[in-house]
Amino acid sequence: MLYLMRKQDESIIINNNIKLKVVEIKGKAVKLGFDFPPGASVLREELYLKIMAENHTASTQTVDPSIFASSPKLLLGKAKNTSTPTASPE
Repeated sequence: MLYLMRKQDESIIINNNIKLKVVEIKGKAVKLGFDFPPGASVLREELYLKIMAENHTASTQTVDPSIFASSPKLLLGKAKNTSTPTASPE
């Protein structure tokens, strides 16, 4: 982990396009400001960890195959008929 000391109104630049600025310091609380590209994803760590745990749970759950017995299309998807008609010898 990298540790940096910054005073109020000082900034750091990350990957040439993310700016982190110390906006305000009150007691033990620090207010940070970020400038980042429009496509960047920013989440609080506790929310990120919750999402990752839910994704892991969903990816490790097993599905009872009997739920597909009534509708094979659910299992196979809507398969298109890709067979080529053949002429029967006459």
